[in-house]
Amino acid sequence: MKKLNKAIFIMLTVSLVAVLLVACGGEAPVSPNREADSVSSDKDSGTDREPEDTSSDVSSESAHSSAPFTPAGIPEASGTVVEENDSAVIDYSNTMDGYVMVDFSKDTGNPLKVQVTGPTTTYTYNLDAGEWTTFPLSDGDGNYKVTVYESMGNDKYSTVLAASFQVTLDSEFAPFLHANQYVDYCNATSTMAKTAELTGGTTDTLEKVGKIYDYVIKNVAYDTQKAASVESGYLPVLDDVLISKKGICFDYASLMAGMLRSCEIPCKLVVGYSGNAYHAWISVWTDESGWLDDVIYFDGESWQRMDPTFASANQGNDAVMEYIGDGNNYKAQYQY
Repeated sequence: MKKLNKAIFIMLTVSLVAVLLVACGGEAPVSPNREADSVSSDKDSGTDREPEDTSSDVSSESAHSSAPFTPAGIPEASGTVVEENDSAVIDYSNTMDGYVMVDFSKDTGNPLKVQVTGPTTTYTYNLDAGEWTTFPLSDGDGNYKVTVYESMGNDKYSTVLAASFQVTLDSEFAPFLHANQYVDYCNATSTMAKTAELTGGTTDTLEKVGKIYDYVIKNVAYDTQKAASVESGYLPVLDDVLISKKGICFDYASLMAGMLRSCEIPCKLVVGYSGNAYHAWISVWTDESGWLDDVIYFDGESWQRMDPTFASANQGNDAVMEYIGDGNNYKAQYQY
């Protein structure tokens, strides 16, 4: 890859197959839009239907290009603009930076969920009590509503708190440069150190992408045992994946997204289908070419699809590489 002509290299982007909340090849969760339709917001009635667990959030956090993140880039619940009650706080002080934060401080032991409804799409996430959690505003500019739900048992959820607000992003990249529970590189010091090592001395964006991609496919093995036993709600711990050098598809996606975003490279975690399986892959931004959504790269002889999960597990398998190289096998639906 180092020998590629730079004009060709500019065309490089990344596709990363990953299953969110389920193992690769599992059945697709209910779509974020459909799940939202089943949630009532009548707090007093106590008859709210449970929002389906199709958590698909990916927010991220910016850092310097050749060093681990700095505190200035960490999402902050600054308290400037909030909606709150005795149970929860929704902090939407930093919507221009592409994120909102939620804290459920009154831990009742009941399952919690958050819905983020944007101009076109609704996403539902799990929420842990007692800590601030960051959610992306990946729908871009427009009107948003964030709602916190608490389980009342029997598949019923009650509305705890809601906030509605208008969002005007400082940059279209903002939601795709910050960290959250799905791409938590803020707390992944080993991952950030490895990223700095891989990209140190490199200024070209696509060279950084190439180095990170090569490292992931050559050093992380697919964990079939974990894929068979992983439960809904699983969240990758990036340093665990890096150190163990194995993981499921979601681990590949989260690790690569965290490494790229920590280099200040905007990238989207795009969720959709590969064949009949629910997957995710990454689109990368470059100043030269904008969002590279065709998800292809030049291997020196021909254009191929860049799919680290498949590529790492099937290096040298012509049939698999042919499948990866066919963009018709991938259908995007959502972005995070």
